[in-house]
Amino acid sequence: MITVEEFMTTEPWTLHETDSIDDAREIMTDRHIRHIPVTDGDNHLVGLVTQRDILAATDPVQLLIAKSASNTGAAGLKIADIMTRNVSVVGVKDSLREAALYLQSHKYGCMPVVTDDRLVGIITDSDFIAIAINLIEQAELNEEDLSADDVM
Repeated sequence: MITVEEFMTTEPWTLHETDSIDDAREIMTDRHIRHIPVTDGDNHLVGLVTQRDILAATDPVQLLIAKSASNTGAAGLKIADIMTRNVSVVGVKDSLREAALYLQSHKYGCMPVVTDDRLVGIITDSDFIAIAINLIEQAELNEEDLSADDVM
């Protein structure tokens, strides 16, 4: 069985609940990522913030609603205000295939990877695209080898 551990991203960028939306946006832009796990001081997973969460929180209509409700607007919003809690997770020894099927069936873009309730990595839809590309390349090389054998 191929495990999640073999393809996950280790030591993912993380945020804390008290970080700002601007902190998340900066990390996402600089690192070209769309998902950031939110952890506490002991590296326990407490949530997840996505690019979609940031976009929704900074939508002009939502900003007007937030500003009228709290008089702070987006500047006062913290990660805790917009993150998803109770996130589905996967373990390092779990099946890569099962993780892929779970992502697909739930239309998730990622799953944090945990060991002993501590964040150790993340597996994303981009990781699965990289795996698919690798498999396609291997299949094409095998086809070329078989074609070369037919010529001889």
